[in-house]
Amino acid sequence: MQNALGAVQSLLVLGGASDIGKAIAHRLVTDGCRSVVLAGRNPDNMEPVADQLRAAGADVAVTVWDALDAGSHGDAVKAAWEAMPVGDVDCVLLAAGVLGEQEAFEADPSAAAEAVTANYTGPVSTLLHVAQRLRQQGHGTIVVLSSVAGERARRSNFVYGSSKAGLDAFAQGLGDSLVDDGVKVLVVRPGFVHTAMTEGKEPAPLATTPDKVASATAAALAKGKEVVWVPPTFRPLMAAFRHLPRPIWRKVSANR
Repeated sequence: MQNALGAVQSLLVLGGASDIGKAIAHRLVTDGCRSVVLAGRNPDNMEPVADQLRAAGADVAVTVWDALDAGSHGDAVKAAWEAMPVGDVDCVLLAAGVLGEQEAFEADPSAAAEAVTANYTGPVSTLLHVAQRLRQQGHGTIVVLSSVAGERARRSNFVYGSSKAGLDAFAQGLGDSLVDDGVKVLVVRPGFVHTAMTEGKEPAPLATTPDKVASATAAALAKGKEVVWVPPTFRPLMAAFRHLPRPIWRKVSANR
């Protein structure tokens, strides 16, 4: 259970090796979270993250979860729950995803389909299993890392943007479905984040860092928010972009 001040005491990270997931987990551990499960495709990649969190004072377990294998998601969520050092899970963070290159997706549609599975359909399957567990608990928060790219797909990365748009809509609907069960959903919408996934790419305007995303997420959790933009400037900016006529939007979003 969250403590008297509402701070997260136990955390499950889906995508435990991701830079943003690591930053958020470290921030929550710094704030008092003491039990963490990291779940992902490759346990070896998560062990350095686990060691860092242990050094910060948390009990940490590592389990296997593959977004691409929908048939395994029920068992993966069950295993993660059972691995938690305490009984309940206060917070589940979906931090997994792939960016990819639009040109590569257009050249290889199967790669595009796999990216959409990693970013959208895999998380949908997994989070529905998570929601069942949290309903049974009667409390908890799901944090979904979305993106401003999902607000309006750009022609320069519309495969990625469409997958994030689907995930964002799903997360909002999931939150609405859980509101009477004591479970919350927080949607985090960052812009360009300097991570290993974006290394070598030209930073977009208003680029941010994993630590800043972590700080914004922790603050939003403490306040019980349902959506947070990182940085906040994106909220009015994307509201304007959503209403641009399509011919103008095509020109604005054409840069690769």
